[in-house]
Amino acid sequence: MNIILSIGILVFTGFILGELAEKIKLPKISGYILAGILLNPDVTGIMHNEFVAQTDPLLTIALAFITFSIGGSLSSANLIATGKSIIWLTVSESLFAFLSVFLFLLGWLYFFTNLYISFYIIIAVSLLLASLAAPTDPSATLAVIHEYKAKGPVSSAMLQIAAFDDLVGIIIYTLVAAFAPYFLGNNDIQLGHKLIEMGVDIGFALLIGALVGILFIFIVKLVKKETEGSLIVLTFGQILLTYGISEYFGFESLLATMALGAVTINFNPMAGKIFKLIERYTDELIFVIFFSLSGLHLQLSSVAGSVSIIAIYIIARAIGKFGGIFFASSFMQIDAKVKRFAAGGLIPQGGIVIGLSILLTKDPEYSNLASTIIGVVIGAALIHEISGPLISRLSLKKAGEI
Repeated sequence: MNIILSIGILVFTGFILGELAEKIKLPKISGYILAGILLNPDVTGIMHNEFVAQTDPLLTIALAFITFSIGGSLSSANLIATGKSIIWLTVSESLFAFLSVFLFLLGWLYFFTNLYISFYIIIAVSLLLASLAAPTDPSATLAVIHEYKAKGPVSSAMLQIAAFDDLVGIIIYTLVAAFAPYFLGNNDIQLGHKLIEMGVDIGFALLIGALVGILFIFIVKLVKKETEGSLIVLTFGQILLTYGISEYFGFESLLATMALGAVTINFNPMAGKIFKLIERYTDELIFVIFFSLSGLHLQLSSVAGSVSIIAIYIIARAIGKFGGIFFASSFMQIDAKVKRFAAGGLIPQGGIVIGLSILLTKDPEYSNLASTIIGVVIGAALIHEISGPLISRLSLKKAGEI
């Protein structure tokens, strides 16, 4: 089957199942993900592994657009009003998710499994998986918010926390990945070197996004075209330019496109029109492509043998997310609805977490743990990407914002 036909089948199937999901009162995104799973080489075999490997650029483009839109939720007006509370909520829910997953997995692996491995290895496995618990997949939350046109303090808090906790998640992951080899017998821990690398990576990614955002402002003023077509073309080009430059230099590309979105919403005079055009004309296509491909990319064969650990990971992470929001909001004057419902939008997980887990397994230090880590992350992502949008929708409905 040629690649163009395969993409056509994927998009058409995703759209149809998205419409069917809407008919039975489910978020469209659930249908998109299900379409990808049904076409997955590990399920029906309709799509082949060769095609899945060829879709990486398409997945990257869709993800770049989504992170740009997420950056667009970080307007200065919102941040001035809620910035301090959002930062505290983000740090709290990220650390609670990390600690919750670590403690639950540590107890489960030590007391309730028959793994004949040393306690130090159990600590290392628990730490590594816990380091992947903080990030949220903000694209799923964004898709639900856009589909139901949700507006209010809860939906705003969901997006802002989801944007920031990816940053916190990267920091936690970097620290753990640098420190965990100690429990595997490596005493040569270069924590300072890893911290410098992380700072450079994050700093330059944000700088690239900001510089291209400033360039975008000058281009819009120079061209002075307000036609919808020209703005879509310019926006498309700036997003890909930002992602491409950051990836070329090896920086965190998703943070770069998020920074581009933040600069655009705060400083570009055409910001309102730009984000309305994206929401009106490209959102649904981007979401169909991204989430159908996400379902297609899930390596379901890696899940076997890790069911109990996956279940503990999912439960512990949810406890951490809800507990962290509740704990932090108890010490702040914050909207009661945010305290009760904001954590519901932080359940989806995929994208960046799968990428981080792949980076982890490529490290020679963790070669013996690779299959376990990938199996748990893929299995959890599968459950999170299906259940997450449903929980997000339920939380927004209870908050009265749909």
